[in-house]
Amino acid sequence: MTPCDLRGGWTLESASGGMRAAMTFPGDVVSTLHDAALIPDPYAGQNEYDLRWICEEDWTVSRTFDLADPNVDLVISELDTVATVRVNGTAVLHAANAFRSYRVPLNAAAKVGANDIAITFHSPVVAGKALADAHPFDVPWSKNCPIPYGNFLRKPACDFGWDWNIALATSGIYGALHLEPSKAARIDRLAISQDHSDGVSVTVAVHTSHHDGPVTVTLGDQVVTANSAGGMCQVTIPVPDPQLWWPAGLGDQYLYNLKVTAGTATTTRRMGLRQMELVAEPDAAGLGFKIRVNGHDVFCKGANWIPADALPGRITDEKTRALLQSAVDANMNMVRVWGGGRYEPDSFYDACDELGLLVWQDFMFACNLYPSDPAYLAEVRAEVRDNVARMHHHACLALWCGDNELVGALTWYDVSINDRDRYLVNYDRLNRCIEDALRETDPAANWWPSSPSTGPLSFGDAWHDDSSGDMHFWSVWHEGRDFDHYRDVAPRFCSEFGFQSYPSMDIIRQFADPKDFNIAAPVMESHQKNEGGNARIAETMFRYFRFPVDFENFVYVSQVQQALAIKTAVTQWRGLKPHCMGTLVWQLNDTWPVCSWASLDYGGGWKVLHHLAQDFYAPVTVVVMPDGDDLVLRGVNDLREAARIDVTAYACAMDGTARVLGQGEGTIGDNAVELLRIKLADLGAQEMLSFGWTASDGSKGGDVFAPRPYKTYDLLPPQLTCHTEAKAGTHVLQITAQAMAFYVTAEASVPGRFDRNAVHLGPGHTATLTFTPADPGTTPTFTLRDLHSATYND
Repeated sequence: MTPCDLRGGWTLESASGGMRAAMTFPGDVVSTLHDAALIPDPYAGQNEYDLRWICEEDWTVSRTFDLADPNVDLVISELDTVATVRVNGTAVLHAANAFRSYRVPLNAAAKVGANDIAITFHSPVVAGKALADAHPFDVPWSKNCPIPYGNFLRKPACDFGWDWNIALATSGIYGALHLEPSKAARIDRLAISQDHSDGVSVTVAVHTSHHDGPVTVTLGDQVVTANSAGGMCQVTIPVPDPQLWWPAGLGDQYLYNLKVTAGTATTTRRMGLRQMELVAEPDAAGLGFKIRVNGHDVFCKGANWIPADALPGRITDEKTRALLQSAVDANMNMVRVWGGGRYEPDSFYDACDELGLLVWQDFMFACNLYPSDPAYLAEVRAEVRDNVARMHHHACLALWCGDNELVGALTWYDVSINDRDRYLVNYDRLNRCIEDALRETDPAANWWPSSPSTGPLSFGDAWHDDSSGDMHFWSVWHEGRDFDHYRDVAPRFCSEFGFQSYPSMDIIRQFADPKDFNIAAPVMESHQKNEGGNARIAETMFRYFRFPVDFENFVYVSQVQQALAIKTAVTQWRGLKPHCMGTLVWQLNDTWPVCSWASLDYGGGWKVLHHLAQDFYAPVTVVVMPDGDDLVLRGVNDLREAARIDVTAYACAMDGTARVLGQGEGTIGDNAVELLRIKLADLGAQEMLSFGWTASDGSKGGDVFAPRPYKTYDLLPPQLTCHTEAKAGTHVLQITAQAMAFYVTAEASVPGRFDRNAVHLGPGHTATLTFTPADPGTTPTFTLRDLHSATYND
């Protein structure tokens, strides 16, 4: 018998029997009900609140399958979450962990001929409450979650709501779902390690009903055969003249094909050869934190990754790949898989291998207090082993991190504040369990205990300590500080920082009607999950800009504001290299249409921030760093080879007239270097600093730096003109200005991608933007926005 696919042909039914629909896996309950027109779109309007009853009920899916031989195993993964599987009425599996994989022998329940299978998804709210009630002391769940008790379940934390996520806590199956013959030969585990002086070591665990036999391992052109003993076999394959894997921007992403055959069983992997180190060493400032690949210290430029959709049934490999491609296209080289989501499927890490995206991988714990009783820790150990064994061979995998903000969570709840010893010991038991299971499964793994953390067994305030380890810096957003406050800290590696904006108008139109186009409208407030977020966006806008003329321009200026905030942080911290060796923006993507910190809209469209990231994350660039009464221009180079940079600085008036302030040059290696220092006093009240640079690697660029808020400058009408021409499936826009035009942004009437956007233009200068529609058959129209037209009524 060959494996039998069980993904299709199910019927979903509520416990009350009031709802019934056809269901296919991968899929989730909420998406299935919507696709069957039994509920409205959960993302539209305020529908979310009327649909939370779904997670408070039990749901059962059922189907039949035929067997010629009942000696089969049910293979199932990403079973979300508390579920009972019955075959012919007999319970064969009680599952309680969405992050595990299961193999269940069915021989005691299955029969020759027709068989019934039913999977009941028990309400996570009811199941979580039962566990919480039985626990000997109070373990509060995250304040981000309007649906309670999620911390007692091994289910994505953000399913219960977050300060950017809808709260629906759906159930479903998103991974494997098939039958395999129990006695068939199979390869249960590959343990892979690299030492380029010796080669690649592969340990093979074989399951077979037959005697031990030969195991053949092929890597590229190299073939080694050995005999297994007791189901285990270990071989080392020499790799003469290895072709190394490099992160994006530093070299090629060469991948070898690894094939292992044992009897009739075969499995394959694609792997890159590289040396990956997490270097956290004491220095004069504290404790450094950097990633070293093949001996080269990498400045990590990227963003935090959250699930690609709030409803897992809507996630596809193609959509996920497009989001990751957008990260690389914006010169990012790392994504952090945040601990409140899920361990991503193999296709995610395959894509990161191919694209050169380093992966910081959190274990799935975030912002909660968690239990540490034996039953819970047993589930955690199994989860860690499953996922580390599955993922450890990927070239992209840079480090494993124990959790997101669990040390900080000890200070967020009255019970843990008043009884810190109990909850600190409780946390340590969980954290040590995770580390031990990681080490047992992959002894060579790079481990970091928590994020943020100043180091192992350090339980201090890593939100405000910039001397050691990784830092989460949220003072600008959550405390309403000026953007220049980013310059007051010098992180060793900032793994979270962010500023919100509104989603683009094409996304807003997906969930709101024109009557709702007001930031105080209930629909808009329901799509803002961070308390006070809308007010903070508006308050900050008053600080930096003249207020927008209407709602659509408010949305645009909110995105300009977000981009300016993050650009301030990134350019400052890149200019500190090598003291700082990483900036990961919170966040890359959205799970649904919502106001958030993301640089990509729900569905993958680029916000202004993502367009600016193309420049401020460029491998070679020049950044501006205020220093007392001076503006310092520093050269930054993230390439493996040194680069010479020449820069010229100008004082630029609002009509576009400019005068030279100075020139500078320097050769930039691993460290950022000062190229030029300008006196602030040399700029007039209505002048900004502009500069252009060229580098020996062939790159060039330029920028404008406003030393004061944009609202203090008397912007002139730029009188933009735009000539559009269709060319080979794209649309080329030639945009010209007659005065200084800031953040000139083209918006298209159809989905697609601009190659660049949000550009500054001087009088008589033309910017060329190329738009590629997602559907080549569409004919877009374009709208232009700039800072003057968005904030001036003249």
